[in-house]
Amino acid sequence: APESLMQALEDLDYLAALDNNGNLSEFGIIMSEFPLDPQLSKSLLASCEFECVDEMLTIAAMVTAPSCFLQAPPGTEEIARSRWRRFCHPAGDHCTLISVFNAFKAASANPTQAGNSEKWCRDHFLSCSALSMAEMIRAELVEIMKRIELPISEPAFGSEENLLNIKKALLSGYFMHIARDVDGSGNYLMLTHKQVAQLHPFSSYYNTRRIPEWVLFHEFSISEGNSIRVVSEISPHLFAELVPQYYFSNLPPSESKDILQEVINHLAPVSATQEEQK
Repeated sequence: APESLMQALEDLDYLAALDNNGNLSEFGIIMSEFPLDPQLSKSLLASCEFECVDEMLTIAAMVTAPSCFLQAPPGTEEIARSRWRRFCHPAGDHCTLISVFNAFKAASANPTQAGNSEKWCRDHFLSCSALSMAEMIRAELVEIMKRIELPISEPAFGSEENLLNIKKALLSGYFMHIARDVDGSGNYLMLTHKQVAQLHPFSSYYNTRRIPEWVLFHEFSISEGNSIRVVSEISPHLFAELVPQYYFSNLPPSESKDILQEVINHLAPVSATQEEQK
């Protein structure tokens, strides 16, 4: 449909993948080397700047592969949740996926678990085939990074600086996937349109006491009860720092936009100083 094509071109423009003539920009050409959604490709390239490539490669592989969380058989839902809680990361679902992947790799490499990674996955209500596929996707992405001579930073997962850098890299690509909890009960209104969504049951924030106000999400699913999947908390200040101004100005009016505008206005003098330094 023409509307879909125009929306796709607009999204690529927001991601700096097009030049003024509508052709692929130099950045867009590099993005197109990766067999990923443009937003994910942009986040992966941004991770080179923020020195969190190792972690972003894992996130890209995990969200590209099928979901690693299995639907627990009736009566075992609480057991599954308690097993998954071992991997839950306070920074959100993206970091939780890194924890799951790292634990799977450790289990596969453990001599006592040799050839028994399937049992480990069953014990943790995880899909061995999905995690194995994520491992293959990640290896393929590493090869592409090496082929086009992009730097791969050393693993630093867990440090405060690294967690902040991961969120910066994610926001660089997913600034169009932001939602705000408008009533404190987990009803998230997306910035791009007036659609309300809830957290997916597989989210680490699901059924927890602390529901984050502002979140970045990987995808929105109507078929799964208007839910947002793979969600991480972000701060309005971080969003205001990284969002392209021309994208923000095109957002429909809303209370959330007004709040963000105040933050942007507050950051403006600082941004101007940083631009001068650049």
